[in-house]
Amino acid sequence: MPGLDPNLVSHTLNIELGTRPVVQPRRNFHPEVEKQIKVENEKLLAVGFIKPIKHPTWLANIVPVKKKTGVIRICTDYRDLNRACPKNEFPLPNMDILIDSTSGQGMLSFMDGFSEYNQIKMSPKDAEKTAFRTPYGNFYYTVMPFGLKNAGATYQRAMTAVFHDMMGKEVEDYVDDLVVKSKTRLGHQEVLRKVLERCTNAA
Repeated sequence: MPGLDPNLVSHTLNIELGTRPVVQPRRNFHPEVEKQIKVENEKLLAVGFIKPIKHPTWLANIVPVKKKTGVIRICTDYRDLNRACPKNEFPLPNMDILIDSTSGQGMLSFMDGFSEYNQIKMSPKDAEKTAFRTPYGNFYYTVMPFGLKNAGATYQRAMTAVFHDMMGKEVEDYVDDLVVKSKTRLGHQEVLRKVLERCTNAA
């Protein structure tokens, strides 16, 4: 998964001047949970989504969330970091208008972004501020993690940049949900080809 070209979009943290970094006190976990945390952490390391860090200024705790399957998903408690960042006012589409715009179409294809937020790189100057602690060391994200304030706005801005001339015509988008539409079933394959080419060229 190459991710989106950083020249197209990257996630920055517009931390307000004068904000003091926060190092959250360590939380302890049950030994069985720690084992699952290690497995998930190693997956993130293997694909390059996270890297070790020695001297973090910001440091958050992880919050293990158990899925229905029993597998642990690692979330990060970015409440302190999020409080330091003003809201990005990039507009999200109006859902009612998006739904209305799909009426009368001959064919629709619904797409959901794969590992969506992780497709966007963190800005190098801000990446280490995403540092988090685990029982096996401290790490930071090289890609935009879930839980960061304004992550949805950054993703929407990226999709708008990629599909700007197709939105409202052949494509409707709400963050990581994409609808490809065409007036005729016959022309739908060509529209899909165009959309997938855009996705490829944005990487």
